[in-house]
Amino acid sequence: MSKLKLSFGCWDYDRIRALTDGTVKAEGIELNWLNMPVEETFWRMMRHQEFDVAELSFSSYLIARDRGFPNFSAIPVFMSRSFRHSGIYINNHAGIKEPADLIGKRIGIPEYQLSACVWIRGILHHEYGVSPSSVQWFTGGQEKAGRVEKIKLDLPSSISIEPIRDDQTLNEMLESGEIDAFIAPRAPSCFLKGSPNVSRLFSDHVAAEKEYFKKTGIFPIMHVVAIKDEILEKNPWVAANLYKAFVESKEKIYEGFHQTAALKVTLPWLVSEIERTKEIMGEDFWPYGLEQNRATLEAFVTYSYEQGLIKNKLAVDDLFVKSTLEEYVI
Repeated sequence: MSKLKLSFGCWDYDRIRALTDGTVKAEGIELNWLNMPVEETFWRMMRHQEFDVAELSFSSYLIARDRGFPNFSAIPVFMSRSFRHSGIYINNHAGIKEPADLIGKRIGIPEYQLSACVWIRGILHHEYGVSPSSVQWFTGGQEKAGRVEKIKLDLPSSISIEPIRDDQTLNEMLESGEIDAFIAPRAPSCFLKGSPNVSRLFSDHVAAEKEYFKKTGIFPIMHVVAIKDEILEKNPWVAANLYKAFVESKEKIYEGFHQTAALKVTLPWLVSEIERTKEIMGEDFWPYGLEQNRATLEAFVTYSYEQGLIKNKLAVDDLFVKSTLEEYVI
């Protein structure tokens, strides 16, 4: 019996390396891996549904589930996770010294619905009292003019949001002071080039992120893996087989961390960083599955609902293919 051939749009992560190089195989499936930047994968999947299986923005996925289109179902595999205190940049002349100073300010974001922006707004709201309705939001291209939302949004009237002009970029506006702050998953080039006008809100963001995890147990999820419903309708076994393969591929990375006689990654203090991470987050610090991530998933659904991105507060148990939430027992 021939294997089911599926296209797979995803960036090049170490946690899928064993799957993409053939060391690990999804039983009954031949994956045609298409290695693309995440922005391209998301755009092509949300706008045109081009791939059978794809890495997908968690925020975009929630919105699709809430609206009933496009028709994807996710498995609890989280390609991208990232603490986000590092993603808040300020103009140094805007009078912003602490999170509360953001109230009433002009804040740029590439897209309102970006997962990173949802997390940051949620953290600012729940941890520091800065609600999404207490600031002015400006959307547009970070480094290149003309970016638009991938998904048409229907936000509450309490949210003040407007696009910037077609000849502007948020990077330039942040450096010049035309906006007071900027929130995004990628650092603006003015910051990377050492502009004296721009800095991070949290100067020691790592310490802030560690404290956040110790307090909440939340390791923010950015991306899920989604499968077209038409694939699952014809081949319901695909979800569980892919899930097993993704888990096995991730476990290969953990195995490599124990083999530290010779470093495979070009980072001299990698072993110490792994040890510090395990001290705070445990042995499985990048967990897949629903139960291991319930608090994180529920927080994100709450933030998305509060911020007007979804109209219904979805149950996290209904977000994933049921066959990936149970295991057989012998």
